[in-house]
Amino acid sequence: MADRDRRNCSARSRSRSTSRDKERAKRNEREKEEPKNVKTIDREKTCPLLLRVFCSKGRHHRLDEYSRNSLPSNELQIYTWKDATLKELMNLVKEVNPDGRQKGTVFSFSTVFPDQRRGGFIMKDIGSTTAGRKGQDDSVTLESKKFQIGDYIDVAIQVPRMVRRDRPY
Repeated sequence: MADRDRRNCSARSRSRSTSRDKERAKRNEREKEEPKNVKTIDREKTCPLLLRVFCSKGRHHRLDEYSRNSLPSNELQIYTWKDATLKELMNLVKEVNPDGRQKGTVFSFSTVFPDQRRGGFIMKDIGSTTAGRKGQDDSVTLESKKFQIGDYIDVAIQVPRMVRRDRPY
């Protein structure tokens, strides 16, 4: 009797799991067809915003370099949209910054915005991309990281080390 109950119980759990799997598969298909809350910006009709980007080789700028009266000196002004990806921004920075053109260079992006409570500024990491390689943050948009017009972007450009190989003579 106990064996029969176990068999029936396992058969019921199998049927439940297969129906759950079917529901999950249907849900996944719907999500692929209809992306959630994705606002597409018509770049032909929407005016771009001015993005103020500050690049630094090897590290991010210090927060004390950002104040109401002064900003870091190496400013890059880019006209873009809120749906711009980090990969797009990396390519724009590479055009004007020769340090970033080498394959394997890592671009680490952060937003810098005013701290309403304490004064000063806050820096928040939003992702990184690598020149010549695909990465998980390539498709991250400014809008998805809650970028607001007036925020700054701080980019740390980390050039890969040159590896010396011993050559046999």
